[in-house]
Amino acid sequence: MKATVRTALSLPRERPATWVWLLLGGLAVGSLDLVFAIAWWAPSGTAPIRIPQSIASWVIGRDAAFAGGMTTALFGALLHYYVMTAIVAIYHVAARDNPVLRRRPLLMGALYGALWFTVIHVIAVPMFSAAPPRRFLLDWNLACLLVHMVAVGIPAALMARRWYGR
Repeated sequence: MKATVRTALSLPRERPATWVWLLLGGLAVGSLDLVFAIAWWAPSGTAPIRIPQSIASWVIGRDAAFAGGMTTALFGALLHYYVMTAIVAIYHVAARDNPVLRRRPLLMGALYGALWFTVIHVIAVPMFSAAPPRRFLLDWNLACLLVHMVAVGIPAALMARRWYGR
């Protein structure tokens, strides 16, 4: 009898718990989005800490967020990752019973990302934020729309497809 050698690639893998999968998705898309924003604003001299502070300003106001240092930056980052994880989770739940969301992840994910861009940047922040945008920046908003489509919506869709299979 020959003993078979099994490699790590041939071992059966179990899926992680759903909450772990969704948390990893939220961390992934949240990090892509934060890195984009930091890179976008860096050439204008904006310190990286200002990005999560500006997210915190949605809840606590601009002056308090920028005066709060690392504490408000951490709060803003946690808020951002919470929102991104929720975005991934909502697609995941919707894809469970809707096969078209799993079959067309590029199209449906891009549309989903565009929807969330609209909800966050066009509706929620301007209408309900403690620190609404001071002015509309077309180039920034178009770039954010593209990033939400490509780096948020499509990964959320691909993760759901991977979880549920085709």
